[in-house]
Amino acid sequence: MHPIIFSKMDFSQSNLFGYIEDLQELTIIERPVRRSLKTPEEIERLTVDEELSDIERAVYLLSSGQDIRGTSVVANLPVLMRQNPAETLRRVLPKIREVLHVAGVEMQLTAAVSFLTVLQEESVSIHTYSHSFLHIILQNLEHRDAGVSNAWLETLLAVIEALPKETIRHEILNPLVSKAQLSQTLQSRLVSCKMIGKLANKFEAHIIKREILPLVKSLCQDVEYEVRTCMCQQLESIARGIGTELTKTVVLPELVELARDESSSVRLAAFETLVNLLDMLDADDRSQTVLPLVKTFCEKSFKADESILVSLSFHLGKLCNGLYGIFTPEQHLRFLEFYKKLSTLGLQQENGHNDKQLQLQTLEQEKKYISVRKNCAYNFPAMIVFVDPKNFHLELYSIFFCLCHDPEVPVRYTMAISFYEVAKLLTSGVYTIHKELVTLLQDESLEVLDALVGHLPEILELMTNGGENSASESKLLSIPDLIPALTTAEQRAATSLKWRTHEKLLQKYACLPHIISSDQIYYRFLHRMLTIILTNNVLPVQKAAARTLCVYLRYNRKQEQRHEVIQKLIEQLGQGKSYWNRLRFLDTCEFIMELFSKSFFCKYFFLPVLELTHDPVANVRMKLCYLLPKVKSTLKIPTDKHLLQQLELCIRKLLCQEKDKDVLTIVKRTVLELDRMEISVDAFQKRFYENDLLDQEKERQEHLLLEMEQLEKEKQQNEGRSTNINDKMFEKKRRDCKTSSVLAKSISLAVPGSSSGTSGGKEDRKSKLVRSQSFSTQALHPKYSNIDKCPNKSSATGYTSSVSGIGKSCMLSFSDDSFRTHSTGNSGNAVFPSSSSRNLFNSADQKNNGNKESQSRKMSM
Repeated sequence: MHPIIFSKMDFSQSNLFGYIEDLQELTIIERPVRRSLKTPEEIERLTVDEELSDIERAVYLLSSGQDIRGTSVVANLPVLMRQNPAETLRRVLPKIREVLHVAGVEMQLTAAVSFLTVLQEESVSIHTYSHSFLHIILQNLEHRDAGVSNAWLETLLAVIEALPKETIRHEILNPLVSKAQLSQTLQSRLVSCKMIGKLANKFEAHIIKREILPLVKSLCQDVEYEVRTCMCQQLESIARGIGTELTKTVVLPELVELARDESSSVRLAAFETLVNLLDMLDADDRSQTVLPLVKTFCEKSFKADESILVSLSFHLGKLCNGLYGIFTPEQHLRFLEFYKKLSTLGLQQENGHNDKQLQLQTLEQEKKYISVRKNCAYNFPAMIVFVDPKNFHLELYSIFFCLCHDPEVPVRYTMAISFYEVAKLLTSGVYTIHKELVTLLQDESLEVLDALVGHLPEILELMTNGGENSASESKLLSIPDLIPALTTAEQRAATSLKWRTHEKLLQKYACLPHIISSDQIYYRFLHRMLTIILTNNVLPVQKAAARTLCVYLRYNRKQEQRHEVIQKLIEQLGQGKSYWNRLRFLDTCEFIMELFSKSFFCKYFFLPVLELTHDPVANVRMKLCYLLPKVKSTLKIPTDKHLLQQLELCIRKLLCQEKDKDVLTIVKRTVLELDRMEISVDAFQKRFYENDLLDQEKERQEHLLLEMEQLEKEKQQNEGRSTNINDKMFEKKRRDCKTSSVLAKSISLAVPGSSSGTSGGKEDRKSKLVRSQSFSTQALHPKYSNIDKCPNKSSATGYTSSVSGIGKSCMLSFSDDSFRTHSTGNSGNAVFPSSSSRNLFNSADQKNNGNKESQSRKMSM
């Protein structure tokens, strides 16, 4: 056989025959596949008459003797029960019962699932179900295959929950006494243990004491350790069913005996059950019975019985807090040291001796030690409660540092998941762990980053606002390290193949306007989002970046930067060469309509969107047609009458000039939807009341951003010449003190109310300046706003209740009192800005000239 080398193909006559031989050999390989097809006789035998009903077809397939056909009927049993339960029970179910005696594993497993589905869907009454299905379940319960037996047992345990007590007593409890005897098989006794745990919650205490507890004692003393282990695991359910008194007299002595069993699995099960039952035991039992056992377990775990280490480390948090009230100071310290020892197990050599311990550890020991440290990371929040958060830095910070820097990914992953719980517990001392937050953000494993990102907005809020020095020191300390860590995390997620982590990260970064300043977002994050939209190849990632970009634009505080971003969106996306970018521009416009006011969208994006009706790519025109109803909803009449005319003109052109059939179909459907739409007007109307209030609040906040920017500019200008002006004013006031006082009196008498108006204007400017200093920190506070969701119902409730006193008039509003003065008057009625104020981003001079009189009027009102 000649090798085929594609890099240097030689099609000369001598080599061509070699290639033909290779192709012939390939055809020989395919021949057995063709011969394996069904023959006409086999096809005829497998064909079913199409005129048969569903019931008749099911009976015929079950009678054919082929497992694959019978399995398909059994899998379809819930459908047959929904369609015709009477005939299914009369004709199909008896056939299934016959077939299951000789059925294979696949049909048995399918039948167990189908029977459970029929019970959950309640296709028949529980009485009919127990009469028809329960006997089949009990017959197959002791199947020779362990997987099949467990599947039927799970179905039976679910059925027990729904069965009446009398049926359970006659059909299950009475046969259970004989199946739990020592003469029965191991599988039968294991099934009995699990059934006893479920039955303990179905009967009264006296019935359990008389009929179930003797079986419990017998199975706890079984000769097989598997049975004793299984019975230990069921003792918790039994204790919950019989109550505290019987638990103390019957269950607890059995547990104490099983905790000293010769089998490690039995001791482990007894220990776990004791920990879970701590809340049912009084202080005497915990101090005299449980505590000595736990101390014995801890001592043996390092010496003779390392198998219990994993379970002990997993339950240590619950154990320490459950026994907290009975610990002496010495015992408290001993358990804390034990936890510290487990947290570094396998990482350091005991007593500092170089005895080659790490080299002699087997792979199984390594896995066990990793599981122990992972469980310690899981229990870390519980241990903070155990030592008191005030003592965290002295007692647990070193362990926290070690777990966050653990060499194994599962340990760091668990710490990343529990980081938010740790931050909540530390409250005022949360600033002490910001370095570990930076470390986990820069972790080499994306799994760790993905676990941390889940609660990243809440963690960052606690880091910047939850510490003792929330206003200044802690925020300044954490942010210089935090911003590079956030940018590095995003870049690492972008270069990986795990786009879901990248998408999740971009979605969570929408919280940053509440955390850092507008300039930091603009220079470190905003342009990065635009780059992702333009260059990334994953659609969900592009959409997440587009939405986060719109959030950044929404709370950007500089008019020049906003204009720059808007221009780039229109030029690089809306007018981009790639149709993919133009599609993303439409997605971005949809987010803008969600986050911004109608006037903002109409001013900057309405006409660029309509220009895409002439796009050469049909997919772009199609997506635009789907978006047109939302675009029309942003218009207000009569202010936007010219934009409405432009919209109608574009639709007419689409109807007349569109050649693509799919696009034309969507255009016609969209025209009908647009004709049914009603356009809101400038004045409030009842049918648009909720949306109008929400839009007015968005517009008010956008207008407020402009005012803040101008006030900050004025403040900066005034600070530059404040020294010289103060000196001159002081000298002037000293010379003309009497003259100025007389002049003030004459002005106040000549123009009544002018002095109050002037002071009102000053107060208004002061309040706006205060708002300008705190706006970015309050912009995305979760208690007062929600930029990710805009539910109309919830916002409607807030608006309706706040018409008489609008301090909380919108889901995007803020709780700061300085915001309320802008929208309320002395009478208590809401004062909204005029909807015709579309020039939201005009120059500062035009804005000030137009607003001086309106500000004085509002304050005088």
